[in-house]
Order: sequence, then C-alpha cells, then structure tokens
Amino acid sequence: MLPVLIVLALVVVAVAVALLVQRNGSADAAAQAGAGPSWTVPTRLDRGDFVRSEAPWLVAVFSSTTCLACQGTWEKAQILESAEVAVQSLDSVEDEAIHERYGVDAVPMVLVVDAAGEVCRSFMGEPTATDLWAAVAELREPGSVPPSCTGP
Repeated sequence: MLPVLIVLALVVVAVAVALLVQRNGSADAAAQAGAGPSWTVPTRLDRGDFVRSEAPWLVAVFSSTTCLACQGTWEKAQILESAEVAVQSLDSVEDEAIHERYGVDAVPMVLVVDAAGEVCRSFMGEPTATDLWAAVAELREPGSVPPSCTGP
C-alpha cells in the first residue's frame, strides 16, 4: 500500500508543477503578445530642425553608428538627394537631442516629410530600395508609380 501512496503523491506533485509552469508560461506569452512594438513614429517635424528646410521634401534617416541596417538604409536614402529632396542622416549619439525631441527610440527609421513638416511615409527597419524610392516618387508626383511598386 505504501508504494501506491508514494506514486500517487508524486503524480499530484507533478500535476501541480505542470499547472504552475503552464500558467506562468501563458501569462508571459500573453504579456509579450499584448506588448506590441515599443517604438514611436513622429507624425510631424519642425522642418527648421533639419537641413535645407526650403526643399519641398525631406528624407530623414534616424540611425546609429552601431546599427548595421542603418548603413544600408543611409546608402539607399542618400541617392534621393536632389533640388527637390533634402536627405539627412541623424545619428542617435551626435543628434541625440533631435532623437529625443521627436521620441525616436528605434533605428533605422526613415521619415519622408513634406514642406509643412507632415510625415507622409515612414519606414521602420531597413527598407528595400524599391519601396523607399517608389514612396518618394509617388509622394512627389502621385500616380507616377505603378501600384505594384508602391509596396505595403
């Protein structure tokens, strides 16, 4: 009879431990699932804070020297520089005040901004060249980019 009681006690302990692990795991998963992205994307910028504020468009690349994706993002963005489009890289250390002012807490972040300072398009993470260039082209001249090239 004693061996049966020992086995029964072990089963009860194992079930209790399994229930605790399952409940704690579910709570952690629910907390993580509900957390969502922690970054913010500004909706307006003061064009006076950026280069060539007179240009009709600004492509602002918020980056960090320690971020590998930031380098590729900058390489794609700087090609857009023209008389109509100002392009500026804003490093999280050198331009910390701008990052803080606009609540930028994740990089790379690319903002395409109109003359009034409204953020018309944003990219989190390294965009493809096609998506970035098509977004700027479509904003500058609506209808100029086929729908298949405008990205998500």
